[in-house]
Amino acid sequence: MLKNIKRILIANRGEIAVRAVRSIRELGGESIAVYSTGDKNSIHKDLADIAICIGDAPANKSYLNIPSILSAIEITGADAVYPGYGFLAENPNFAGICEKSNITFIGPSSETLSLVGDKAKAREAAKRANVPIIPGSPPVETLEEALSIAKKIGYPVLLKAAAGGGGRGMRVVHNEQELTRLLPVAQREAEANFGDSTVYIEKLIQSPKHIEIQILADKYGNVIYIGDRECSIQRRHQKVLEESPSPFITDEVRKKMGEAAVRFAKEVGFVGAGTVEFIVDKDMNFYFIEMNGRIQVEHPVSEITTGIDIVSWQLKIADGQELNIKQEDIKQKYHAIEFRINAEDPETFQPNIGKIEKLYLPGGFGVRVDTHIYQGYEIPPYYDSLIGKIIVYGKTRQEAINRGKRALKEFIIEGIKTTRDFHLKILEDERFLDGSYTTTLVDEKYLKG
Repeated sequence: MLKNIKRILIANRGEIAVRAVRSIRELGGESIAVYSTGDKNSIHKDLADIAICIGDAPANKSYLNIPSILSAIEITGADAVYPGYGFLAENPNFAGICEKSNITFIGPSSETLSLVGDKAKAREAAKRANVPIIPGSPPVETLEEALSIAKKIGYPVLLKAAAGGGGRGMRVVHNEQELTRLLPVAQREAEANFGDSTVYIEKLIQSPKHIEIQILADKYGNVIYIGDRECSIQRRHQKVLEESPSPFITDEVRKKMGEAAVRFAKEVGFVGAGTVEFIVDKDMNFYFIEMNGRIQVEHPVSEITTGIDIVSWQLKIADGQELNIKQEDIKQKYHAIEFRINAEDPETFQPNIGKIEKLYLPGGFGVRVDTHIYQGYEIPPYYDSLIGKIIVYGKTRQEAINRGKRALKEFIIEGIKTTRDFHLKILEDERFLDGSYTTTLVDEKYLKG
């Protein structure tokens, strides 16, 4: 149960806001939902103990509007903020304001967020922690500098925004001519997306696996890792399906990656729930990409395989409680797969909004559904297209795949298009079935628009 933070404002929406309400209630706290005018019919506001409107539908006038969030905190007397993912979850400025205002920010410190949010600084921290990194550069400013570095590293390379994330602000460069053309483009994109034009260069590992490690860290120096997640089913660098454990890496590599993630978390003084992301080449060499200082969309697969409630631990750590889980006690007992259900055309991945005319959610043994939608709900056009997650598990990977097929076919939704049928295709794909799939599979085989 919570001892020090009792009234918690959830600075988010959608399925993660619903999840937060549930965890807060189970721990004896009081939940405060915020919502925009575009979310006046969203279920998270009805499930919470208190709900308050914070502005107009566009995110910059509501969920990204720090003064509005702070006003809601003051009006409701909240003593903590749960940021979820997206929006202000990794905003060091917001975290810093909370710290100065004696409001508990349920996540790492503003200093840590600043560090891990700067990809160039995070690489330097990884070096200090003896975590393998991809050959790359410090921030580059001039074309001459970029050309020299790229020649030394060897093409192909990636131009990456130092303040970037989620695949945004990233450009693949194959030769000097492309670098000359794309460097200013990448700098403009970085400035437009993140307010920081800084970019750096990284060696491109072709057709890699994307595998990440979930960690928990308390305020007393205890850090543990909670298994791995395979996140290589992506389209345009955006994850669409995740599973745990990875069918590709060995237990020995898994252990090394987990230990590397713990070293990195300790190096940056991380507190809370975070994820250290790696890419892995065909020979199982792994390299640090970044750390996300927040809950991940795909956290349920780690919860199911280990039995650890990550969101509740976020709250308890922020409450000042000590981790009572030892590394040797953590076992991945099941195989879990998460299907992101997006309101998108399954052929083109273009957003598809509208009113949900009919809805039946799957259930039964080994199936979990995290969502905020309901029959009659009209999906607003202002936010991310994620409308839910179907998570399945089994004693073996094949059992989880079979259960996934059953659950997806049981999922009935009319009025909008979703990615349900895309997931059914993936579950029949030979490269998925044998575990050899990489981050290029979807873009090469399935992307049509």
